[in-house]
Amino acid sequence: MTALDPTAPGPTAPGPVTPGPVAPGHVARPAVPESAELAERLRIAIQDLLPALRGARGEHGDLTPSRQAALGALATQGPMRISALATRLGIALPTTSRMVDLLDASGWIERTPDPADRRASLIALTDPGRELLRTVRREAATRLAARIEKLSPEERRTLYAALPALESLAASMGS
Repeated sequence: MTALDPTAPGPTAPGPVTPGPVAPGHVARPAVPESAELAERLRIAIQDLLPALRGARGEHGDLTPSRQAALGALATQGPMRISALATRLGIALPTTSRMVDLLDASGWIERTPDPADRRASLIALTDPGRELLRTVRREAATRLAARIEKLSPEERRTLYAALPALESLAASMGS
């Protein structure tokens, strides 16, 4: 929305509006935007939010974003083989193996024999790893809450209303 053209989309515009006459007392409902447009805008918004969610580099020792993602996957999925973690994170097995070695050396994960195949091992969070993940997530939520607090009440309501769709989208990405 701009001062010159109130129908032009902008940062506060709700998106395209269905054309045609609107009955008295009814509000025009936004048209369903194209998936590609939604995807691009969501990607940009997430990319811009990530630095605030990650926090200061080195704040928690050697916990990089990829290592935090590994701990998060173990917290969500439970113990798993390194190959399953690599698949879940979408990174190469050798890279995952090196990361697991570092997480193990930090005491954030532990390896145990896989009961299904004693030649393989499972990796799981340790109590210190679980506590670190809780701390990092709490700090990220606090930083994000401070930014959300600066939104208008209407923007906060809109964000709240969008959460079920975002949660559903996130769940579908994991499967």
